[in-house]
Formats: sequence, C-alpha cells, structure tokens
Amino acid sequence: MPAQETTKPTAKIWLEYNGEPILGYGGARILETIKEERSISKAARKLGMSYRYVWNYLLKMRNAVGEPVVETFKGGRNGGGGARLTPLGDYLLKEYRRVENYVGEVLGDEEYWEAVGLKISARNRIKGVVKSVERGDVVTKIRVEIDVPTTITALISTEAVDDLEIKVDDRVEAVIKATEVMIAKER
Repeated sequence: MPAQETTKPTAKIWLEYNGEPILGYGGARILETIKEERSISKAARKLGMSYRYVWNYLLKMRNAVGEPVVETFKGGRNGGGGARLTPLGDYLLKEYRRVENYVGEVLGDEEYWEAVGLKISARNRIKGVVKSVERGDVVTKIRVEIDVPTTITALISTEAVDDLEIKVDDRVEAVIKATEVMIAKER
C-alpha cells in the first residue's frame, strides 16, 4: 500500500515552564496513576517503573516549577501513608489532558485536513452556487443553489465565511455531516 494512503498526522504533547519541558505523556501517566493509587510506590509498580525513577521525575518537575506536584504523608502504626497531587499537580494533569484532547480532535477532524488539502473519506458533497449571504455576529446563513436544482441552507461561523471569502455567485461544495452542513471552496 502506498505510504500516502497509510500516513496520518500525529503529535506529541508536552507542557513547558520557562522553556523547559515539564510534563509529557509519560509524566501524565505517572501523575494520573499516583492520583488513582494514592501512592508513589503503588503507581510505580502499576506502571512497571522503579520507585527511584518516578521519585526523580517528580523531583525534576518540582525543581522546574519551584513547588511540588505531589505531596506525601506518613502513616501511623497501622500504615496509612501515601501520596496525592498538589493543586499544581492536579492543574498540570488537567491542562495536559485538555491540550491532548484538543489536539486529538483537530487531528481526527477529517474536514479540517481536507480544507488544508489532504484527502478525507466524506462523500456527502453537493456542489452549487451561493445565492445569499446573511451575516451575523457569530454565525452567517448561506443559501447554496445546487445543480439538481435544490437549495441547501448552511449555518457556518462568520469567521469561516471571512476565511473562505464567501460571496454571492461563488462556486462552492456543501459537505454534509450527520449534524451539520459545512461549506468548502476551491482556492
């Protein structure tokens, strides 16, 4: 199979502080597992990492940001010690997951990749001519007359209208998704 048919965009995410990487995929897994297990040693075992490696990773993060991302506490006579994320550790983990989810959505958005010139699998496309553009502050209503003859109405963001420079009598293509009608224009 040709490489162009099997390639796809991917990205590695990490958070930086003052230009230094502090949290990537592995670090997020460490923080997440400490949060679940409430113990550095249990998290290390679950992840198949040495306690020393996890401890040094946490120390490196602490040194980079100037405060701990995990706090530990000793147990009494019956045990009970453990660890938990500090508010900073919790924030960093949430921020990492937020960015990871956003980038994942962008990478999985086939219409976006089509818009920048990459092939997608969507086949629900109808070509037509723009008959009216009713601008709003946030969304703009565009009426497209298709060749069948039928008119399709799409609500798209005003920002997208500006980016595509859509105006009456432009030749466009309506890309129909399950929940919306999008507008595409050849450059």
